[in-house]
Amino acid sequence: MPSKEEIAATVTDVMVDALGVDEEEVTPDASLTSDLGAESIDFLDIIFRLEKAFDIKIPREELFPENLTADSQYVKDGALTEQGLAELKKRLPYADTTEFEKAPRVSAIADLFTVGMMVRYLEDKVADDA
Repeated sequence: MPSKEEIAATVTDVMVDALGVDEEEVTPDASLTSDLGAESIDFLDIIFRLEKAFDIKIPREELFPENLTADSQYVKDGALTEQGLAELKKRLPYADTTEFEKAPRVSAIADLFTVGMMVRYLEDKVADDA
């Protein structure tokens, strides 16, 4: 089983290759969208590359909470409700929601997808598959 450092190094390599960013830009707190410029098509490429690198399958719903923002009990006036925030945390346990909780705007959900979140997800995923 790879160490946390090995997982982080592989995630960094994948981000550099998939997004054409410099290695020093790939920090644990870097948002894949805001900081590294990932677009939705890039996420598919990143997932594919990570699956190959770690020889695992990454189910889409494990990383992308589907239908969360379309549910009126979870969203009101462009922000997550308390129920919505609880559901987001349940569906994205690897995300650090500390800052997001202060202003849980739907438009800011993408910023939860950081390099660190991906590393934490893969640590669990690789351990489960071992």
